[in-house]
Amino acid sequence: MNETGTIEHHTISLIVDNEAGVLARVIGLFSGRGYNIESLTVAEVDSESQRSRITIVTSGTRMIIEQIKAQLDRIVSVSKVADLTIEGPHVSRDIALIKVAGEGEKRVEALRLADVFRARVVDSTSCSFVFELTGQAGKIDAFIELMKDLGLVEVARTGAVALSRGATGL
Repeated sequence: MNETGTIEHHTISLIVDNEAGVLARVIGLFSGRGYNIESLTVAEVDSESQRSRITIVTSGTRMIIEQIKAQLDRIVSVSKVADLTIEGPHVSRDIALIKVAGEGEKRVEALRLADVFRARVVDSTSCSFVFELTGQAGKIDAFIELMKDLGLVEVARTGAVALSRGATGL
């Protein structure tokens, strides 16, 4: 356990009622207390019971992370709070769309690197590609860095989506 005040990164997953204002209350908790959100994803996961999952990657000392979880748990529309980082093994992935423009050797090299990183070409013109890449944040960061010299135009990226490993869920 870290009691020294070292900054840690945590992936926190919430199950919330899918209703107007829930996301604003969650975001307000972070902004009102000066907590940082490194990534945030939200999507409905059960239309029948009108539930959504919010996945937040945040950072802070162990004490700050505990405060965040306790305060999230007090929001009426939040039915479950799970810190996937400490509750056991979990799977986390980001998705990115990366547009690269180039010709000749740069175009060939971009395709070669895309193959190495298992990026898919989802759009192609005579002078550009849009690659789709799924994986851990570090993998996506590395691919983007390599594309900078090959004609990187723009990047659109999700935050982390994550699930605990094993047979049980939130």
